[in-house]
Amino acid sequence: MKIDIGISEKNRDAINTGLQKLLADTYVLYFKTHSYHWNVTGPQFNTLHLMFQTQYNELWLSIDLIAERIRSLGFFAPSSSGHLGKLTSIQEENAVPNADDMIRQLVAGHETVIRTARALLPAADEGGDEVTLDLLTQRLEVHEKTAWMLRSMLEAGKA
Repeated sequence: MKIDIGISEKNRDAINTGLQKLLADTYVLYFKTHSYHWNVTGPQFNTLHLMFQTQYNELWLSIDLIAERIRSLGFFAPSSSGHLGKLTSIQEENAVPNADDMIRQLVAGHETVIRTARALLPAADEGGDEVTLDLLTQRLEVHEKTAWMLRSMLEAGKA
């Protein structure tokens, strides 16, 4: 059935393209965060283990919101690791880094998601897609705050 939600097909397609990239970046960041939760060691173990758990739970919920927005615009959400891997800008991790490197990589991952979300703002604005704009604003707030908190963990010993 043809979609008539007040956003042109051209604009919906442009927004979908950006949302698919956002979904891929978010999913890879979720997986990386969850992996670090399982594998963190060292004196910060308990703090980081719990922090990473909070972060991956939040990311997991956001994945569904992003995918459902893609569906609401009339497109299918990418649903294979291969497809997501082609869309993401975040490097997957095959090794188990030390705790500080985990934090650095997560900061970089959140900053990547922030840039991906910001890059989508003009397309959503041009299309008059307030729902996607709201979603992006919420995601930006979460990722900017999380990146700040993670950076603060690295700066704690530098006083």
